Amino acid sequence: KAGVWNRSRGCVGAEGSEGHGPQNEKNSAQRGPELRVIDEFREQHFIRRLTFPSSAFPNRSLFSRPALESAPREWEYFDGKCYYFSIDRMSWYKAKTQCEEMHSRLAIINSFAKQNFVMFRTRNERFWIGLTDGNSEGEWEWIDGTDYKSTFTFWKEGEPNNSGNNEDCAHVWTSGQWNDVYCTFECYYLCEKPVPH
Repeated sequence: KAGVWNRSRGCVGAEGSEGHGPQNEKNSAQRGPELRVIDEFREQHFIRRLTFPSSAFPNRSLFSRPALESAPREWEYFDGKCYYFSIDRMSWYKAKTQCEEMHSRLAIINSFAKQNFVMFRTRNERFWIGLTDGNSEGEWEWIDGTDYKSTFTFWKEGEPNNSGNNEDCAHVWTSGQWNDVYCTFECYYLCEKPVPH
C-alpha cells in the first residue's frame, strides 16, 4: 500500500499545476535516479550512516549538505492518500497553515495500519499530527472532525499529561507514540490529502 516512486498511485507530482511541497521546485518527470536517492536519503536523514556501493554514484558531491538541502521532496502514497513528511521544523499552528497552503491538512491517524506507516517513516523524530485539545482542556479533537473518543489512539504511557498546563497539541515521537506538548514547540510535520484525480 505504501510507496514513494509509484506514479500510478498519483502521489509523485501530487500537487500537479499547484507545485509540490515547499522545497520541491522540479517536476517529478524530470528527476533522475540520483536525485531520487537523494530524496530517500533526506527522508531518512534521522539515520546518520547510510552506505552505498562505491560505484553506484561516482558524483559524490550529490550527497554534500548543500545538495541534500536543495533536493526536492516528494509526496508518498499510503492507503488511498498522499503524505508529506516535512524537513522543516515549526510550531503546530504554522505547520497546520503550511499543510493548508499545500491543499492538505495535518495527518489524522485513525488506524493501526496508518500508525505503522507513520511510525516507520518518522523514526523517533517529532512530527506534528492534526490532534489538539486547544478548544477545551482534555477534550482532544482531530482537526477534520473525526470522532476522537471512538477511534484509534496511540499515546505514550502517561500521556497526554498537559505538563505545565499548556500542552495542547499532539505529535508522534518515540516509537511513533503520541505525546502532548506546547503548540509553539518546533517539530517536523506530516500533511495528508486524497490522491488527486
